[in-house]
Amino acid sequence: MWFLILILISIALVLIYQEVKNDKLLRTVTHKGRGTWSERDLILKLLKNGFSSETIFHDLYVQKSDGSFSQIDVVIVTEVGIFVVEVKHFSGWIFGTGNQSKWVQVLAYGKQKYPFYNPIFQNNSHIKFLKSRLSNLDDIPFYSLIVFYGDCVLKDLSLIPSETNIVKSADVIETIKKLIQTGRESTYSNFAEIEAILYESVNHGEDRDIRLQHAESIQNNWNPKNF
Repeated sequence: MWFLILILISIALVLIYQEVKNDKLLRTVTHKGRGTWSERDLILKLLKNGFSSETIFHDLYVQKSDGSFSQIDVVIVTEVGIFVVEVKHFSGWIFGTGNQSKWVQVLAYGKQKYPFYNPIFQNNSHIKFLKSRLSNLDDIPFYSLIVFYGDCVLKDLSLIPSETNIVKSADVIETIKKLIQTGRESTYSNFAEIEAILYESVNHGEDRDIRLQHAESIQNNWNPKNF
């Protein structure tokens, strides 16, 4: 009996230690109050696989020309370009095409269907607004990366643009490293400016009014009947 209790206590201590260790690592980029669990898990994956905390930016609110904001889950600055990452968390089957505005989540063996906005379009708009804030990019390429968490199955995705990568979370690190290995090295002649704007966009996310403004904009614009 006591042996079993000691084992349970040991397991609990290991789990607590790992949680504390992960939290300390996470705080080099972000904190538990920002974004979703899936986004934070992705950041931990990046950090544990050799990506520097100075190159990872989380939960960015990029200001647009009209004063509103575009929210980006994760941005990674690499030697071959800038990765803009959209993180999704779904269960069920996922159906969609690259040229249709509506994708569908299917649950209960087809009995329940829920539309959601094409994440390719969504991430392309993020890239567009981020580019508009970053001047003198010197032709630095942008990579669109969409990462699905959860027990979803990417059942039938077609007509995906060549510049877009869609992966499950288990494959995300391998995908990013492969793109870096095959990409052409980029020269950031104005890296300080890029870094400043990315940090500014991260800091916008700490502003409660900006978050509320963005949430209201999403709520007002989202209507499945529009897609």
